[in-house]
Amino acid sequence: MKAKRFTAVLVMALLSVTVIVAKDLRIVVFKVPQMYCENCERKVKDNIRFEKGVKEISTDLKEKTASITYDADKTTVEKLKEGFKKFNYEAEFVKETKKEKKK
Repeated sequence: MKAKRFTAVLVMALLSVTVIVAKDLRIVVFKVPQMYCENCERKVKDNIRFEKGVKEISTDLKEKTASITYDADKTTVEKLKEGFKKFNYEAEFVKETKKEKKK
């Protein structure tokens, strides 16, 4: 009887840990009109990476876009957009998607 109870408690503990570890990762794409050279790209990456919840940043110089993977439990699209203003850039929201979990 004690073994069954212990197993049940262990299973519940493991399930609760799994819920805590699961993050709400999302990808937001911003149009960044001021980004026209490699130095501009570097400026975006070097500054935005310090915003809370940011996990990854990629840029497309030709399209003038920045794609940011972030933890939605720690920040919002609006806060990320405000982060661009800290270094005098404007960011126009393009789209947001949920990041697919790796299998």
